[in-house]
Amino acid sequence: MLVDSHCHLDFPDLSRRLPEILGRMNENGVGWAVCIGVNLEDFPGVLALAEAHPNLYATVGVHPEYADVEEPGEQILAELAGHPKVIAVGETGLDYHWQKDRPKWQRDRFRRHIRAAIGAGKPLVVHMRDAADDTLRILEEEGAHGVGGVMHCFTETWGVARRALDLGFHISFSGVVTFKNALAIKEVAQKTPLDRILLETDSPYLAPAPHRGKPNEPAYVRHVAEEVARLRSLSPEQIGEATTANFFNLFKHALRPIRP
Repeated sequence: MLVDSHCHLDFPDLSRRLPEILGRMNENGVGWAVCIGVNLEDFPGVLALAEAHPNLYATVGVHPEYADVEEPGEQILAELAGHPKVIAVGETGLDYHWQKDRPKWQRDRFRRHIRAAIGAGKPLVVHMRDAADDTLRILEEEGAHGVGGVMHCFTETWGVARRALDLGFHISFSGVVTFKNALAIKEVAQKTPLDRILLETDSPYLAPAPHRGKPNEPAYVRHVAEEVARLRSLSPEQIGEATTANFFNLFKHALRPIRP
């Protein structure tokens, strides 16, 4: 069974089709999925999904791209992260792709998330885009190795991946690894230790080949597993077994229910 470690089932493209989305997960051997929080305003909906379905989990956080939303405090993040179905703090991190001026508020927000995760004793879900040096520096400065976490939708080089691994973080691969020209990411998928790999869709975004350009969904994490298996000369079943074990080893608050 596979785990989609990062998806947005509360987004309209997926939420309005939730029964069929969950059905296709089951048909494609995807046993569990994580609904990622991206702001506090929509967190109740994310949590409601996790509470309603034993094979769904939630995270709490405010995405680094979001400027005009409620600013999260360390205490409230830690309190919300205390819910038993909330398995991590995030999506948090830095994104200088859209915020070219590298705003200080992003870094301050990121530090609060790290401190909240440490306070709650739960791992981090880290977004990193065009900001590798600052992201890794802040993780190190704040002692994030104490809780660990995952570098979600990893699209950096092996050098960056190695630094994240040295901090105790896992590397998560999305549908991007299936893209023909994603050679640097394919290299990372080959070199990352097997016990530090996670899989995700980031749906409804970044659908893998052969669905590229269409809305993504958790069932398609199967294609990510197949590509990582091909790159490592393993079977998809071996990748599924390893990455699912990695998921439950990292997210220790994710109870592993019997497959629905």
